[in-house]
Amino acid sequence: MNRPLVVTDCDEVLLHMVRHFRDWLGEAHDIEFSLEGNPFSQAMKRRGAAEPLSEEESWALLKDFFRSEMGRQTPIEGSVDAIAELQRDADVVVLTNLVDEFNEDRRRQLLGHGIEARIFTNQGPKGEALRRIVEEFAPSRAVFIDDIAKHHASAAEILPDTFRLHFCGEPAIARYVPCAHEGGHAHARIDNWQEALPWLLETLHGVKS
Repeated sequence: MNRPLVVTDCDEVLLHMVRHFRDWLGEAHDIEFSLEGNPFSQAMKRRGAAEPLSEEESWALLKDFFRSEMGRQTPIEGSVDAIAELQRDADVVVLTNLVDEFNEDRRRQLLGHGIEARIFTNQGPKGEALRRIVEEFAPSRAVFIDDIAKHHASAAEILPDTFRLHFCGEPAIARYVPCAHEGGHAHARIDNWQEALPWLLETLHGVKS
């Protein structure tokens, strides 16, 4: 029997991102980035301006951040040790919504923090990418971890037998993130690794069903 499989997101699950993106926007671009529940494309305003940035400019800035500022990102508390513990008995891969050009940068970034894992880059809902990964690994059990509810909905639709943990490790935004567990698309919502790791280990070893 093949090993269990953990497919995890990176930003706000393994590494902090939005807090560092916010700081960089202020320092380098004189842009205020609100973390208080506004949709991403409406959360950025130039200081003194009334209107938010255009969606096109917002996404271009995010791409620029990943191109030059990934070194700013720091681990979510407990993530590095949790992944090491999971890897004792399971395969762990990262499914991250970045364009393919950042695949190797993300691998090196995580390796620098002590996480060695295969990286899968993706754009859009993650269900189809998750399906391809699970088909490749053919695990005894699979768990998907992500901070965004729409990805859990996609996973639940395309691969309903996969266990799904909604996890957002950034306190500044966690309370504003729609909950995939409450929406019926995740098996649990846990936002810290101290509680998430036992849940994952129980799930991977068949204690939960």
